[in-house]
Amino acid sequence: MLSIAKRTTAGAAILLVMPLAVWISGWSWEPGQTRWWLRFLFWMTETVTQPWGIITHIVLCAWFLWCLRFRLKAALMLFLILACAIMAGQGLKNLVKERVQEPRPYVLWLEKSHNIQASEFYTLKRKDRGSLVKEQLTSQHDIPGFLRKHWQKETGFAFPSGHTMFAASWALLGVGLLWPRRRTWTIVILLAWATSVMGSRLLLGMHWPRDLVVATLISWLLVTLATWLAQRICGPLTPPAEEVPEIIERDSDT
Repeated sequence: MLSIAKRTTAGAAILLVMPLAVWISGWSWEPGQTRWWLRFLFWMTETVTQPWGIITHIVLCAWFLWCLRFRLKAALMLFLILACAIMAGQGLKNLVKERVQEPRPYVLWLEKSHNIQASEFYTLKRKDRGSLVKEQLTSQHDIPGFLRKHWQKETGFAFPSGHTMFAASWALLGVGLLWPRRRTWTIVILLAWATSVMGSRLLLGMHWPRDLVVATLISWLLVTLATWLAQRICGPLTPPAEEVPEIIERDSDT
């Protein structure tokens, strides 16, 4: 358990560098960012948004199972553990969102620029919130169309970030499960992908830095437990030692 905690803690520390740096710097989101850069970030955030998030989940599950090479029964148990870890994080996220009820950055921007009170905005049903965003931004040409549509769809509360929990959980699962198999490139790609998803949530006006920090910490707790369960139930994460062929020395005839 200690070795697992050390690995996942190191991974979480890497993921926390960006949001903590942004938080400490005092940076605040404003609309009107460079469009090509926003488009790239939007693609990153879409890898976690439904329905693409389901495809991402299936692809990553398949890749993890291939990397670990467990037998069928152990592989099925691992698949279940991975799914439960991701679902538990999303369920916990929904509970916290409803209790904290923190407005998204773009909603507070609408309050300032379009005189839409955030408190009144969140009293509306989700469908009505999306319609209101669409109506208010019809003539807002400095906001890209894909971002306006994203805002119309994502009208819930901000704290914590569900997208961050999904991406951070998979990145930390990579550190916890695949590091003993020396899948270094997979881990690097997962950490870079998770960081880009986290950055997209900031620059698209969807979250505050603290939302990302808390989401990463929650993911760290869940993944540490999930990795420990995977090792206990599915077997050791390290590859089996290679059999060394016996060398039979033969006396040479003289």
